[in-house]
Amino acid sequence: MTGNKHEPRAGIDAFYGDRLAAPAAAGETPLLAPDYDPAALAALPDGLVATSFGCGDPLAFAAVETGATVLDLGCGAGLDLLLAAERVGPAGRVIGLDANPDMVRRARENAARAGAGQVEVMEGLIEALPLPDESVDWIISNCVINLSMDKPAAFAEIARVLKPGGRILVSDLVAETLPDWIAAHRDLYAACIAGAVAERDYLALAEAAGLDDVHVLDRMTYGATEVRALVAGELPVAIDSLAARLGVTRDDMLDRIAAEMSGKVRSIKLHARRGGGEVATVA
Repeated sequence: MTGNKHEPRAGIDAFYGDRLAAPAAAGETPLLAPDYDPAALAALPDGLVATSFGCGDPLAFAAVETGATVLDLGCGAGLDLLLAAERVGPAGRVIGLDANPDMVRRARENAARAGAGQVEVMEGLIEALPLPDESVDWIISNCVINLSMDKPAAFAEIARVLKPGGRILVSDLVAETLPDWIAAHRDLYAACIAGAVAERDYLALAEAAGLDDVHVLDRMTYGATEVRALVAGELPVAIDSLAARLGVTRDDMLDRIAAEMSGKVRSIKLHARRGGGEVATVA
């Protein structure tokens, strides 16, 4: 990456480093991901859910089989890694990749605490995966591809490392025509909002990379109430900064953002596969 692309990357690392150091209060499920199985989350190491920042369970529709190799792009502290490890069993392999060294360390710690010896965690970028061609059966990701400043490269790497017949199933945020003042805000980029593209463009990126059977399995659109709760909970410092800059109260700022973004932001579950080979199944 060159030029001003470094600034968003640095901002993203700082944002999630701060979130990891001071996690939100523990809850049953991550704020934006109500589709996780509460029983599965309860079996995870203490504190893991509170340090997870995704927008939906990327394994909800994935028929990952015992012995498969699964790659989690932007694995964070490791929530989806450990859920995938349950699917593949001891004979399988789960690879986590994250650009933030603090997240890599935490994911390794959580995997060790869970006794998940089939989990391996690497530091790296999704635009330059440190893996051989045609080496994984499934790729999952949770609210990460929208953070990429080079999404075509990210999808090209996905297509490269998938085995023929391999599948991708990711949860991510997409957004329609956000105002410029939202799209330009650094913290809103790190929080998976400002970097989100329209759903049709997201699917087109996957198709342009050569992936087949590209479609959305599930959608959840955020109304004003959900947007307000998200922004208030995830970005309190950013909201105070914006409010001060515009000379309005914090509540007025939250109301303005909620009104501007209501119905324009949604989480999707994108499915695609690499052509050739034996086709994996989707639940």
